[in-house]
Amino acid sequence: MTDLTGVCVPICTPFKDSGASLDLKSFEANIDSLIENGVHIIAVNGGTGEFPFLAEDEKRKLAEVAVKRANGRAKVIAQTSAIRTEDAVENSKHADGIGADALLILPPYFEGPGEAGVRWHYEQLAKAVKTPIMAYNIPVYTQFDITPEIYARFSEIDGIKYIKDSTADPSRIEKLAGQGAKVFCGCDFLNFFAIVNGAAGLFTGSGNVAPALIRKLWDLSKSTEYGEAEKVWAKLRPISRLLWTLPFNPVAKAGSAMTGRPAGLCRMPVPPLSAEEMKHVEDAVAALSA
Repeated sequence: MTDLTGVCVPICTPFKDSGASLDLKSFEANIDSLIENGVHIIAVNGGTGEFPFLAEDEKRKLAEVAVKRANGRAKVIAQTSAIRTEDAVENSKHADGIGADALLILPPYFEGPGEAGVRWHYEQLAKAVKTPIMAYNIPVYTQFDITPEIYARFSEIDGIKYIKDSTADPSRIEKLAGQGAKVFCGCDFLNFFAIVNGAAGLFTGSGNVAPALIRKLWDLSKSTEYGEAEKVWAKLRPISRLLWTLPFNPVAKAGSAMTGRPAGLCRMPVPPLSAEEMKHVEDAVAALSA
């Protein structure tokens, strides 16, 4: 199994009927568009995919459709987290069975365990599946921080192959990469920094808005054409920062629609952007072609 590397886009989940149902036709079209624009990996049911507001059967359907639609043209990561270990195992077995290339898994959250309990959780998952696991570190939501030191210990578990770090701390990318971890940067406004400092990949919601430019940033940076990469990054910077300034998912969906990949509105209780907020998205999208 080849290592995962490159641009990973956590794809937006399109809805229809005012959020009542999945829009699988748009989902398939958006997968095609992302792949045609050079994305290496598509992640389903991530935070950008609004997983907290998806039913379990919806998440499984989206994963199945993504693997089938990608059809080897891009890798697919399925987010299979659950608070209960038994549920996470069942979710992961499903993704393993349909051919996902990796599983993105949070530590148990909401008054969850400490390091020993989180390690046990990952150990059970690693025993249950053959698919590589990407530990998902976003302590602002889980209240558990997978520090570089803790990840070094977790990586001793057979099956834990990657870490997505969404702390927005650049020193984390440097330290994880420096100790040999295959780290994916989960903070859009650190994308350029992350590539230059050894990240194995970018896990970037702004890829829903500007997939071709992010792929170009990746290629130029990996070729050490930093001057040209900086010019591309200047175009990407406004949308990359806006995602972390305004509500993330509504911005990702609005930008996705403005650049040819309609995904509907977010499912409530996440409301639409205001007119003023939408104007900020329009300006950031305009900067992509400046």
